[in-house]
Amino acid sequence: MAIEEIKASSGTLEKQTGPANYRDVDPGKIIRWTLLFLGGVVMVMPIVFMISTSLKWPHEIYELSIIPKEPTLDNYIFVLEDGRFYQWFWNSLLIATATTISAVLFDSMVGYALCKFSFRGRMFVFIAILSTLMIPTEMLVIPWYIMARDFGWLNSHWGIMFPGMMTAFGTFLMKQFFETVPDDFLEAARIDGLNEFQIWWSVAMPLVTPALSALAIFIFLGNWTAFIWPLIVTNSPSLYTLPVGLTTFSVEQSVQWELIMTGAALATIPTLLVFLVFQRYIIRGVVMAGLKG
Repeated sequence: MAIEEIKASSGTLEKQTGPANYRDVDPGKIIRWTLLFLGGVVMVMPIVFMISTSLKWPHEIYELSIIPKEPTLDNYIFVLEDGRFYQWFWNSLLIATATTISAVLFDSMVGYALCKFSFRGRMFVFIAILSTLMIPTEMLVIPWYIMARDFGWLNSHWGIMFPGMMTAFGTFLMKQFFETVPDDFLEAARIDGLNEFQIWWSVAMPLVTPALSALAIFIFLGNWTAFIWPLIVTNSPSLYTLPVGLTTFSVEQSVQWELIMTGAALATIPTLLVFLVFQRYIIRGVVMAGLKG
């Protein structure tokens, strides 16, 4: 008898809660997820188009189909067998890595000094650095070129790298994160006998790892995809970076889109690896920022 009563009550409960589940559906959540899905599709489509084009034969390039009718890897074989591609890849990797290391070190040093040191004109220096963010890059090309010419850096790796070896955005980002580092930690380190460089490197830097990772990704991607300045400052094919080198597949008679897309697809591999390595630090930084807010 007790078992029958339990079954009856459970059946009644299911009947009562069943319709309620449908009533609890949030239309706003459905709209948000739909918009996010559509936004994701829009963002992914260029990558899908790039990979699709890299797998097509030249006569299929201007067809509207996303899926190639006769997929081929000949484009990848051609690009990888071209010795120039490896030289361009190495140039981009060298320049992006060296510039990233330099920018992370110098931006963090300047940000730390502006945040933790009190000196006359500190705010003026900070405002002057921020004001450079309002200057378009195109207006800086001529001063950069004159500087590279005077120092003898034209058509060299140094000429490509020096404009990005320290950035105003990185300085601002690091200064804001260093403000979250308690001064008590720094004072304790001074009492223990550490000098300012050791305090910056051993105490402050580990506490702002999320900001360093985010800055490293931004700097690396910015220099990896840079086109205008490397095109202007170099005239030797052996010094071309990937974005500049891929333009050699475009000639007066025709544009070899299948080869350009193949090179672009191969060029995205390092950027994906960098993001996969550092993404957990960025997520940690967002979580920390949310908790502090």
